[in-house]
Amino acid sequence: MRRTAYRLPAAASALRPKPLATGDRHVVLGVRPSQLVNPGKEPKMNRMLLTALVIGSLGAAGAAQAAGDAAAGKAKATTCAMCHGANGEGTAVGPKTAGLDEARFVQSIQDFKSGKRVNELMKAQAVQLSDADSANLAAYYASLK
Repeated sequence: MRRTAYRLPAAASALRPKPLATGDRHVVLGVRPSQLVNPGKEPKMNRMLLTALVIGSLGAAGAAQAAGDAAAGKAKATTCAMCHGANGEGTAVGPKTAGLDEARFVQSIQDFKSGKRVNELMKAQAVQLSDADSANLAAYYASLK
């Protein structure tokens, strides 16, 4: 069996990648932007993925922070009981809060504070609550299913 040596034509040798310069910022990839099929698209995609990752991380951290202490919420709920009932069952004055989703409860309190939801009695109570108080109350009322 005889082997034949083949030589690349001169045009084919031009297709070989040239060695990268030491100061070239694309050394990590091993490819220059001019050699990519869509130069400029890859960094944009990396930024988009990084942005999505950061936003997702912040969302998870926010959810972890929102978790309150039900015992502290029960202690703070004495004022709420006047209108919403001793166990959040609701009365003629205030609706049922027992079993309410924590995120929805916290959002409602924030809406009363900001004036997005209008109820003078609730606004007077909501402005006195810190974010931690709101999270604690939310945890307490969510536990009363």
